[in-house]
Amino acid sequence: MAITKKIPDTIYAANSFCPGCGHGIVIRLIGEVLDEMGMSDRAIGVLAVGCACLVNRSLAVDLMQSAHGRTAAAADGIKRTRPGNLVFTYQGDGDAISIGIAETLYSAQRHEKITQIIVNNGVFGMTGGQMSPTTLVGQKTATSEQGRIAELNGDPVNIIGLLSQFNPAYLARGSVHDAAHILKTKQYIRNAFEKQMRGEGYTCVEIISPCPTNWHMTPQQASARIASEVLEVYPLGEFVKGE
Repeated sequence: MAITKKIPDTIYAANSFCPGCGHGIVIRLIGEVLDEMGMSDRAIGVLAVGCACLVNRSLAVDLMQSAHGRTAAAADGIKRTRPGNLVFTYQGDGDAISIGIAETLYSAQRHEKITQIIVNNGVFGMTGGQMSPTTLVGQKTATSEQGRIAELNGDPVNIIGLLSQFNPAYLARGSVHDAAHILKTKQYIRNAFEKQMRGEGYTCVEIISPCPTNWHMTPQQASARIASEVLEVYPLGEFVKGE
């Protein structure tokens, strides 16, 4: 028997991301989780600069656009003044781990009771596919035409590893490259939101996502690349579960 999935009430319009992009899947997962938790009317999302800006075209919750890299800091302020609300960020790896890495790390260090959603596609997506902190060694981008060179550009940043030293309430890394991992990622998002609302502390879910446009691949090739290459550097799972 065919299973029909209902569009979440929290999604009010089709997204405008590139074909094969993982952002649309992540937005749907957030919408499903908020609907299932009954938290849509108490959720506040803070959007990063970049592809994350497009979320305001489809997600029907209160949203605020932050300055580039200041997403976590803005969310911290909102949560401190609205402690009863579910406050989450929606960021790419460029915003959260490059220009905004200080805000990301200090939110964890201060045990801010927010949830950071970091969508890691290994490039600066909206501006043309430049190398980001999470670009893999050897990966060619608009600004690493010969591939990332560790001796010149450093190694890819493991943000989950950096955050783990601050005793967070929950850290997980999921992926949206296939159905099984999409379902696991949804559970990670829900776990993080629930821990936030119980006041347990800082939570973060990093999500590995394909970027067919800037990887110069078909959607199928991009998903296969995640399975064969990206997950060797960025393994998936729950890394800090708390109590």
